[in-house]
Amino acid sequence: MLETQTDVSELIRGNKIRLTELSSDEIGDDHLYTGIDTPLRKDAFLLSDKEKMDKIAYHFGEIMHTLGLDLTDDSLKGTPARVAKMYVQEIFSGLNPANKPKITLFDNKYKYHQMLVEKDISFYSNCEHHFVPIIGKAHVAYIGKDKVIGLSKLNRIVQHYAKRPQVQERMTMQIAEELKNTLQTENIAVIIEAKHLCVSSRGVSDNDSSTVTSFYGGKFLNENTKQEFLRYLS
Repeated sequence: MLETQTDVSELIRGNKIRLTELSSDEIGDDHLYTGIDTPLRKDAFLLSDKEKMDKIAYHFGEIMHTLGLDLTDDSLKGTPARVAKMYVQEIFSGLNPANKPKITLFDNKYKYHQMLVEKDISFYSNCEHHFVPIIGKAHVAYIGKDKVIGLSKLNRIVQHYAKRPQVQERMTMQIAEELKNTLQTENIAVIIEAKHLCVSSRGVSDNDSSTVTSFYGGKFLNENTKQEFLRYLS
């Protein structure tokens, strides 16, 4: 048995063990993940949204029944269908690539080659280890070249990757990679600060702590550029 969560993280990062070799108790509340891509089966999108909602409603009803809830009660009988709709069409809609926002780039006619920062982008996600909310804000920045992106699209990119079961580190990297690929530049910065209800509402029940993750690429690896970005966030 591994003694601390730190031990688990160090062993994983050092490639000494694999996640499959650990029990769920050994993984605990560590933010461990297997890669940048969200783990999806190859047949993830063979079912229609309606078929998925029907199956989820049935199984969630079984969960409620197992918990001892009376599904004939007027307040509860519609809950399985409501949860199913929420899962497929709302909070996990980012799993489906068909829902990925269409990004339009514009010529940089202003010849603006300085830093652009979109800060305090609010998002709601869900922890993939316990399926409880992650609530936070993202700050993204880029230094443009020949093309620029509409400001609202920065928010939509964040929302798309938030709307799936997530690990904050992975979400940070997914947003950064999407911006790099879209804007064709390495000059990207992403910071996410979030509260995890798997920490505050269960487990250690710490309601005051938050988690911060970051990505810096290209010119943002320069300390002066990084500090300029951070000053805009203060």
